[in-house]
Amino acid sequence: MFIESISFGVSTLLFLMLGLIMLTGKRDNLPKNMLVVASLASAVWSGTVTYQAAFGGLLSFTLLLELLRSLAWFAFLLVMLRTAYKNSDQVNKNFKITFAGLSIFIVGLMLLALYRISGGSLFEFIAGNDVLVGHLLISIGGIVIVEQLYRNTSEEQRWGLKYLWIGIGSMFAYDFYLYSDAFLFQRIDNELWNARGFIHAMVVPLIGVAIKREMQWSLGKESIDVFLSRRMVFHTTTLLASGVYLIFIGFGGYYVREMGGGWGEVAQATFMFAAFLGLAVLFFSGKIRARIKVMIDKHFFHYKYDYRDEWLRIIRTLSQQNEDKTLHVRAIRALAQIIDSPGGLLVMERENGFFESDERWNYEPIKVREPADSTLNRFLADFRFVISLDEYNDDPEMYTRLGPLVLPEWLTSNKNAWLVVPLMLQDHLLGYVVLLRSPAHERYFNWEDSDLLKTAGRQVASHLAQHDAAQALLSAKRFEEVNRLSAFIVHDIKNMVGQLSMVVSNAARHKDNPRFIDDAISTVENSVNKMNKLLVRLRGEGGADKKAPLNLCSLLEESIRTCTTAGTLPVPVLSCTTEAIMITADKDRMSANIAHLIQNAQDATDDSGSINVRLRKEGDYAIVEIADTGEGMDEKFIHDKLFQPFESTKGTMGIGVFQVREYVHKLGGQLDVESQPGIGSIFRLRIPLSNQSSNTAQVVQLHEHGNR
Repeated sequence: MFIESISFGVSTLLFLMLGLIMLTGKRDNLPKNMLVVASLASAVWSGTVTYQAAFGGLLSFTLLLELLRSLAWFAFLLVMLRTAYKNSDQVNKNFKITFAGLSIFIVGLMLLALYRISGGSLFEFIAGNDVLVGHLLISIGGIVIVEQLYRNTSEEQRWGLKYLWIGIGSMFAYDFYLYSDAFLFQRIDNELWNARGFIHAMVVPLIGVAIKREMQWSLGKESIDVFLSRRMVFHTTTLLASGVYLIFIGFGGYYVREMGGGWGEVAQATFMFAAFLGLAVLFFSGKIRARIKVMIDKHFFHYKYDYRDEWLRIIRTLSQQNEDKTLHVRAIRALAQIIDSPGGLLVMERENGFFESDERWNYEPIKVREPADSTLNRFLADFRFVISLDEYNDDPEMYTRLGPLVLPEWLTSNKNAWLVVPLMLQDHLLGYVVLLRSPAHERYFNWEDSDLLKTAGRQVASHLAQHDAAQALLSAKRFEEVNRLSAFIVHDIKNMVGQLSMVVSNAARHKDNPRFIDDAISTVENSVNKMNKLLVRLRGEGGADKKAPLNLCSLLEESIRTCTTAGTLPVPVLSCTTEAIMITADKDRMSANIAHLIQNAQDATDDSGSINVRLRKEGDYAIVEIADTGEGMDEKFIHDKLFQPFESTKGTMGIGVFQVREYVHKLGGQLDVESQPGIGSIFRLRIPLSNQSSNTAQVVQLHEHGNR
């Protein structure tokens, strides 16, 4: 008695404090007012139990107050659930009828409890059990309403309301446990009853947390129309059915124990375990779940599908990144999930003019090779119908009246094959999916299934086409890389051929000149070295660039010497600053790039013109300027074509300047161009300095070919 008094005394104090605190604020909110009523009703009931435990008496009054407390909590929960629906006379009427039904049930239970307490013996074989069953139904009803409230709460509001639903739901769940135990063993366990006050008191802090988080006293925005989703109906139906099942199992267990004699307790334990094992099997049975969904679709909804959920599931399935399942397998699953199909086969169009099996999911291994002009493919392409094999077998004329249709043997021989869904990409048949029969034998197929599958098929076809296009683009990019590499190779070979051609064209005239022979040998040696390096890079043995500190002035001198070996005019004039400017780069690539810019300047400038190569330091950058007095370029050509590969005014490959810019960018620098038609051009390279730059003075001037 002492523990009971303390337990319910704590519950009384906390619920009373909660009710009084909430009374201090504004009371113009109906859900808030109903929570105040429920809290105070709980405080009064707990206080009455505390008094009864301490001084005795008041048993009937305590039972009546407990039922009134339950009615107050139901009123609060229904008012909160009402806020989730759009305001209308019909909705208000439905909620009033629901509350009236609950009130009548609880009042009837109150009268029944008073009748049993006073010694009433009508239907004596269920005396006592009827009141316990009533309490169990109240507990189940509370859990069901809390579950619906949680599912109707938006993600944004769950942050504040989840503790409220957890607290109230836990209170009803404990009551269900208490009265289930009492129903099974035909007595209320004293320990469970004594703990009930503490359990209910623990709900108050959770409600306080919800209030502290400034919870919304409404589950939806103004005039938001919240519909009853199939998922919620499925879970609610399952929960209700489980509760009723447990009640009947309780009845069965009780009578098995009473009628079993010496084997009573053993038989009861065996019976209870078998019942719970059967319930677990039912919960995890895909066939039973499918039949429940069919029953809900038939009797609860005008339409079979919750289209928003179905579409989100299709997109989620197609978009999943799963290495074990390719997009083609996910495409089968996306369609199969709509009608609870356990598997399927994807048949895709090939370039050889046939439709062939592509992927399968829980489908027996099979090789399909269907001609594109077969009646099946033409029927799907022309009419875009979902073909039901059941309908075709029962009445082929349903389809043949539209056009010729003969199903192939590989399809008709599979007794589990059910539907053929076309995958239409605009007006083109990309393929089709053969779906296996649903485990729910009562699963009926109608126009709504057909429309949803056809629409989903178009979405699947779009994803498959996009995937194939991405793969084709990837292959095209690989070929493009090969072609670009070939173009660069041709460009380098062209330069070497040009140098060797100049040597050959001047050989007859200067063959007796030792200096010419030296230059010719140097040119041939340089070309051989470049060819060897090119072969190394083609074999993939070159690796990354061999960057090293370079004296840029010496590098420019070497590049100019390369460009003037065969007597090409005009001869560039090199001007270096008083500093030995160092950069970090691959010597061969940097020299080739500068030489290319100088050769371009020579090609664009008459023999009587001039080319100046200037080097200076500007901050942390080395500035190389190659200025000529050649033809020049207009702004449009510089902007649109100069840096584009395969664009040239000289009839060449047109990739040299592009290659120079890419390499300078790779070094962290920049290539700028200034040019005017008829005046000339300036190519300006900004290259980051190396840390090894020194202040050694150096001035080099090359005015003519002989001063090297």
